Amino acid sequence: MTPPTNRPDRAAALHKARARATATADDPSWPLHLAEDLHGIRADWKTSAEVCADAAWAARSAGRSVLGLLSPEDVLATHRDPITTRTLAHLYLSALRFDFRCPTLQRLVEQLAQTARQPLDCYTRALYAFALLGQSRPEGLTVLDEVLTEAEEHPKTLHVLLHGLWLGQDLNQGAERLLALSSRPALATGTGTDPIVLFRVAGALRRLGRYDEGLSAIDRAIDCLPPGDISVHADLVRERSLLCAARDLHQHRSPTRVSSGVPS
Repeated sequence: MTPPTNRPDRAAALHKARARATATADDPSWPLHLAEDLHGIRADWKTSAEVCADAAWAARSAGRSVLGLLSPEDVLATHRDPITTRTLAHLYLSALRFDFRCPTLQRLVEQLAQTARQPLDCYTRALYAFALLGQSRPEGLTVLDEVLTEAEEHPKTLHVLLHGLWLGQDLNQGAERLLALSSRPALATGTGTDPIVLFRVAGALRRLGRYDEGLSAIDRAIDCLPPGDISVHADLVRERSLLCAARDLHQHRSPTRVSSGVPS
């Protein structure tokens, strides 16, 4: 039996995995190498989610989306070990999430559930909830609640659910649920400093007609961006424009009534 990896070795292996995931060199086989790294440290689903979500985003930002390196067949293959299978799923499904390909993501997870040799991990089911929520499907709220019972305060998982509630514009009580989720301990600290959390909160406040609060949140989000960071700046500015337009329209439709002295 192989002895467990000690903490220093695990930390070094995890650092290597993150470095490989965000490297700029063109290497079309890096997803498989990353899977080997995570297998080598016996990564659990939380570690896999953290590394793979960042890797998928970094690859997309660099114009090398995981969707061009892996295929659904790679994700659904049954001949690999569980950690490698989970890594490839986390990478590919995260890439679908970042591209907002909700129907495709939903179908692939449903296929994966049929072929998997063990129950789907919490993060994969969070991505499934995102796919449903993003389509404003009410069953997504049920999956969300199920995931929350297991996710504890895992930030990456909660961010996926927050993203789904933000995208699902027609969900019943969706905005209220988004605000409630943003108050969870793992995200609450980000409510004041994380531009992504603030961005989602601002959108929910706009949907609830709380425009001034939304503007305050989006202004904090813009102020919290690292200097020179352009990755989400345009989204934040766009949300601010939407908030201003919605507030102005609301004020135009609801002018202060002047009494005419005639009973209404």
